[in-house]
Amino acid sequence: MLIFPFLEGHMNYSVALHSPKEKFYHRIENLLSLAGVELNGNRPWDIHVHNDKFYFTVVRSGSLGLGESYMNSWWDAAQVDELICRLLKAELDTKVNSPQDVMFYLGALMFNLQSPERSYEVGRKHYDIGNDLYKHMLDRRMIYSCAFWKNASTLDEAQEAKLDLVCRKLELKPGMRVLDIGCGWGGLAQFAAKNYGVSVMGVTISKEQATLAMERCQGLPVEIRLQDYRAINDTFDRIVSLGMFEHVGYKNYRIFMSKVHDLLKKEGLFLLHTIGSNVSRKTIDCWIHKYIFPNSMLPSAKQITRSIEGIFVLEDWHNFGADYDKTLMHWFENFRNSWNILKKNYDDRFFRMWKYYLLSCAGSFRARSNQLWQIVLSPKGIPGGYRAHYK
Repeated sequence: MLIFPFLEGHMNYSVALHSPKEKFYHRIENLLSLAGVELNGNRPWDIHVHNDKFYFTVVRSGSLGLGESYMNSWWDAAQVDELICRLLKAELDTKVNSPQDVMFYLGALMFNLQSPERSYEVGRKHYDIGNDLYKHMLDRRMIYSCAFWKNASTLDEAQEAKLDLVCRKLELKPGMRVLDIGCGWGGLAQFAAKNYGVSVMGVTISKEQATLAMERCQGLPVEIRLQDYRAINDTFDRIVSLGMFEHVGYKNYRIFMSKVHDLLKKEGLFLLHTIGSNVSRKTIDCWIHKYIFPNSMLPSAKQITRSIEGIFVLEDWHNFGADYDKTLMHWFENFRNSWNILKKNYDDRFFRMWKYYLLSCAGSFRARSNQLWQIVLSPKGIPGGYRAHYK
């Protein structure tokens, strides 16, 4: 995700005697020019400003101000996704951060933002906002993680392909017992139980997800729990986690991996499906933290490998991050096309917030700033080696 910096290094000092508005305008204009973006230009990725408060807000608050000013309708772009893609390709996120970014970073150093006590916050603030929203936005199984588009033409097909890919990578066999950490609305648990003859325990920190998952999995050997992963005490043949590791936090990566190891049989397999960052960080973008995923962060490859050292053998690492761009664009189209139904429960500011969230994230994957990894791990190594199960 984008960090829009307070960029002193690119300030145009020739405007020092101009009005504050002009100084802020030129400061942002100079910054955007590095990405080939214009203020009030004619291309779909150019920013059109509707309120002059935009300039000072972005200079003062960085990426938080950029997102909030969009929510306030102070600016627009015909293609927000392409705008963010271009800003990230120009590596504007590597410049000096805003004061809010610095304070957020210090807080992440001082506190465990993903402690057991805090772990349910993202459930309440994001996943519990309304099952109606997710039913209209997602595929028919309500899978809220990256789809696999290699041989698919629709979102339903791509998500089913992803679920089947996961089950094949785990080498599921009838009678196995599977733990799904971060089970969402039960889509994977339902699919694996029906198609592979396994029993599944799914855990989530969202009340709304747990309630609907229980309903959707009735009659199947599936148990759904409202529970933090650290409270699980049992043994499983296979463990899987789709799109949950982003909520674990760097201070807990080693704890998470040790817990999974303790829950997994010696001959078992663990599949981790997670968004990944190209560089190691300790926080996420301030706007995403405040409005979308509180207390979340993206792991880097270095952070993951350090967390598994001496605990797991790395069997396979698969990156299909470019597929997340397409997935997010499909989610946005579903959301936009369903707005006439959804607006009974959500206001216009929410529409712009959710639009900015989906499109800016799509842009980040298009720029290849974020990745999507599926990692297969074993406690002791697979005798004879592990065979990758890609179609």
